[in-house]
Amino acid sequence: MLELFQHKSFLGRDHCRVLIRLINTNRRPSTLADDNGDQYFRTSETCDLERSEPVVEKLEALLDTLSGIDPAHGEPLQGQRYAQGQEFKPHTDYFTPSGTDFDRYCSIAGQRTWTFMIYLNEVEAGGATRFKMIGKTYRPECGKLLCWNNRNRDGSANPNTLHHGMKVRKGVKYVITKWYREREWQW
Repeated sequence: MLELFQHKSFLGRDHCRVLIRLINTNRRPSTLADDNGDQYFRTSETCDLERSEPVVEKLEALLDTLSGIDPAHGEPLQGQRYAQGQEFKPHTDYFTPSGTDFDRYCSIAGQRTWTFMIYLNEVEAGGATRFKMIGKTYRPECGKLLCWNNRNRDGSANPNTLHHGMKVRKGVKYVITKWYREREWQW
């Protein structure tokens, strides 16, 4: 079982265009919390979005209203860019309790609870997000939001959240990601 929701047209095209510009300006190679030795596991680029940017403030307010989650539990917004041939192989957004970096990433704010991901554009080919365990695949659509609970009802990590940012076959894919934690995030 997985709590997974979709909201088409959550963001307008103009809002998405401005976020794409910010990502292009400040992107860097994406990293992994627990490096698994596969240099091609996550090949995208990432951008930490400045909370003081008006377009970021607006998005934070929209997410706060929609989610009902205490904003203090939210990590800073991140943008990701996937060029042709790039992907993020099947992974979960929660930190594996037996992982080498679990204490480092979860000791203060706790585990990730919810993920909110917004596609900022359509992709010519590829770039879908596939949830293999539940047999669902979502194609990028400008402004579409996906959100899911990374936990089971008992609070344990939910392996059904395993998802694959599939390889972009043609074009470039942009997404925004917002994660929430069990406790307050230390800005």
